[in-house]
Amino acid sequence: MTTERDPNSDIDIEALARRYAEEREKRLRGDAVSQYQHLEGKFATFDADPNAVPDLVRDAVIREVDVLVIGGGYGGLLTAIQLRKRGVGTISIIEKGADFGGTWYWNRYPGIRCDVESYIYLPLLEETGFVPSERYARGEEIYTQCRLLAEKFDLYRDALFQTLAESLIWDEKNRRWTVTTNRGDRIEARFVVSATGLYSSPKLPGIPGIETFEGPSFHTSRWDYGFTGGSADGDLVGLHGKTVGIIGTGSTGIQCVPPVARAAAHLYLFQRTPASVDVRGNRPTDVEWYRAQPPGWQRERMMNFTQWTSGLPQAVDMVSDSMTDLFREKAVSSGMEMTPEQREAAEILKMERVRQRIDSIVENKETAAALKPYFHYFCKRPGFSDNYLQVFNRSNVTLVDTAGQGVEKVTPRGLVVGGREYALDCIIYATGFDFMTSYTRESGLTVKGRGGVSLDERWKDGVHTLFGMQTRGFPNFFVLTIVQAGTSINYLHTADAQSIYMADLIAHCMSNGIETVEPTQEAEQQWVDLCVSLSADRHAFFEKCTPSYFNFEGKRPREFELNSPFGGGPLAYFEYLEQMSANGFAEKLEFH
Repeated sequence: MTTERDPNSDIDIEALARRYAEEREKRLRGDAVSQYQHLEGKFATFDADPNAVPDLVRDAVIREVDVLVIGGGYGGLLTAIQLRKRGVGTISIIEKGADFGGTWYWNRYPGIRCDVESYIYLPLLEETGFVPSERYARGEEIYTQCRLLAEKFDLYRDALFQTLAESLIWDEKNRRWTVTTNRGDRIEARFVVSATGLYSSPKLPGIPGIETFEGPSFHTSRWDYGFTGGSADGDLVGLHGKTVGIIGTGSTGIQCVPPVARAAAHLYLFQRTPASVDVRGNRPTDVEWYRAQPPGWQRERMMNFTQWTSGLPQAVDMVSDSMTDLFREKAVSSGMEMTPEQREAAEILKMERVRQRIDSIVENKETAAALKPYFHYFCKRPGFSDNYLQVFNRSNVTLVDTAGQGVEKVTPRGLVVGGREYALDCIIYATGFDFMTSYTRESGLTVKGRGGVSLDERWKDGVHTLFGMQTRGFPNFFVLTIVQAGTSINYLHTADAQSIYMADLIAHCMSNGIETVEPTQEAEQQWVDLCVSLSADRHAFFEKCTPSYFNFEGKRPREFELNSPFGGGPLAYFEYLEQMSANGFAEKLEFH
């Protein structure tokens, strides 16, 4: 039986703050984000696509289009769909993978699910009639929905799969972008939308000797079912009799650990920082309830979730899950008017309950203590699971807590921690992706705008945009990202708002004979200044956080100083975009 602390009981805030600071100090490293390496050079084999047709050969494509979308995940799909709805002419999509899906194409590891409720994460449910089978959909089901969207809106016709866009060059004379790819394609596009994704550039830890391990090893986004057997639903028969090591305890590790634990002879989980793991509360969809929802229900529910998770409690909590309950209790007790102190108290209580939950589930007290997260709730992406903590009660699972130091080295036989070598048959890296670092590095694109100026050069001192989507000197070029944009915990809400804005603006240009559009210098600088002024509190908060990808592993490089979401929050950001569209784009933009 779970025993929770009385919400009104005293918590020693000063002692907790000291513990948070101590845990942070253990994990600080001088190399910060440089401690990771990309899947290139000697690690290029880690980047191979296990789901694609090997050695695909096709003729180079030479074509002209109105809009080229780079990326076939939800961001690219939504943008192309909104353009289709507005009757925009020719649209092509370039995608690295062999199909649409983005994150949900690449990530097929066992146990994969979305942490955001299906009914507000999967887009256009009302239009497609798609019914998620569960409250938190499996990755395979989300991938299926991506393909259904592409079919419904006729996006396969001109898509180029297993293709990498390499360079975008602005032709001032013809007022077109010339886009070339790794397959020799040459596409002339009036508008280009880059939707390469938030989690598209996998990273590996820079552990000495990582290339020397003699057994199978892979990143979770390139899961090797040829070795493990089974599928995303489990039954990993290839791991029977095997000793497996997993590095990483973020949201991916939380999901893939249970099925690996069920299959392997022994699992060693190597932990640098414990995760915050709350109740998921998954259940099958009540189809009768689902079909009875009134028109417009999905957008209303999506907005309600974003309001709650933005710290703006509403009279009704439509989603009512482990994300929205953060402020629910304090909001009720304060009559919906919450002070910053009340919000902080709610966050502290939330983390205390997360730690209490560990004690109530994990039987070994030493293991339970090592699994407890000591950092502020918003310092790292929270995790949700109904079966992760339970695996530590299994006799074939060992938590190897590195006390914040990480794995020391990789040997041909396994991993070394604290001077001890752990012999392994397989190593799985659940080590995540680059996040809000360098756009050109993450996307793999070389972009040259007016006068041959590269985007790298333009952003050498940090990102400069209007609304996070356009930058001066790069006409008709849009980037779908959360840098200098308002982001919700439900990323699809942000992608939806941005796709509508971009489609409205592109349709406006085409219907009014406008050849080019870009931000005015004044509007761009005003937006950057606003982002900086509103990010001060955010930066101060993250400077005190335990290292994670949210704070560039505890040390923000100078060139990334501007690489933050819009500090005014998603609701204010959405309002900016809606006002621009409603006003017919009468300001902030330069048209020719």
